[in-house]
Amino acid sequence: MAVSEIVRIFADELKTIQIMQVATMPSEGQILVNIEDMSKLKDIKRAISMLKGVGKITAPRRKRYSSYERSLRDLDEGRVYEAKDVDDLFKQCLG
Repeated sequence: MAVSEIVRIFADELKTIQIMQVATMPSEGQILVNIEDMSKLKDIKRAISMLKGVGKITAPRRKRYSSYERSLRDLDEGRVYEAKDVDDLFKQCLG
């Protein structure tokens, strides 16, 4: 079975994956695949690793935000509660 046929079958089975771009660099023997749905990354890596001749698969890690950075993001996106006391806060949060 040819590599292109395996890739086509894999893409047909996972309809939610949209491979945005495939660029080959023949001098280095690498293929760059941009993936839109990161929840499928593990499945894609497993499928590619099953291809004959594939040596090493690496994916860059996503940036992890500190709690301070997450709290600033919450502020910017309006996920903030204002309460006069603890009981009022619990009423707002728990409904």
